[in-house]
Amino acid sequence: MDPASQDINLNSPNKGLSVDHSDSLSDVPVQGAMGNSATPLPPGLTEEEAEELRTELTKVEEEINTLRQVLSAKERHAAELKRKLGLSPLNELKQNLTKSWQDVQTSNAYKKTQETLSQAGQKTSAALTTVGSAITRRLGDMRNSATFKSFEDKMGNLKYKVVGPKGNGEAASSPTDTTPTQENPPF
Repeated sequence: MDPASQDINLNSPNKGLSVDHSDSLSDVPVQGAMGNSATPLPPGLTEEEAEELRTELTKVEEEINTLRQVLSAKERHAAELKRKLGLSPLNELKQNLTKSWQDVQTSNAYKKTQETLSQAGQKTSAALTTVGSAITRRLGDMRNSATFKSFEDKMGNLKYKVVGPKGNGEAASSPTDTTPTQENPPF
């Protein structure tokens, strides 16, 4: 057996058997190949019209490819110009965001929302001021009440008993405070 006639696929069940190469794939006809007019024409279309449409389709596809090439060249040129001008994608993004924010600020919806929030803020501030004044007034009334005065007097008496007559910022000493001496060591 010569090596050309052996099956070299190791997973083949015919491994090592001679193979007949008389049937070549080039002899097998291929259906639907280019140029094969076996494709049925749409109804009402002649062979000449179909050929004209194929020719026109080829031209349009060539034009599309040409336009893609031109667009690609223009995009490269624009990128080069931007690079020379120092414009980076980040700078462009910043400019776009700035312009968009300016557009938002000039929109009617933004202006109306800003006015509404400003009015709401003013009303809230006025309400809080009123509540604060009411609380302050109420606390003042409470301080002047008999109950509070009685409580204040009792607290004053308690302070006098704990601190003593030296209650003007001086530290009071407790009767258990002793200064350690040599006779009474701290340990």
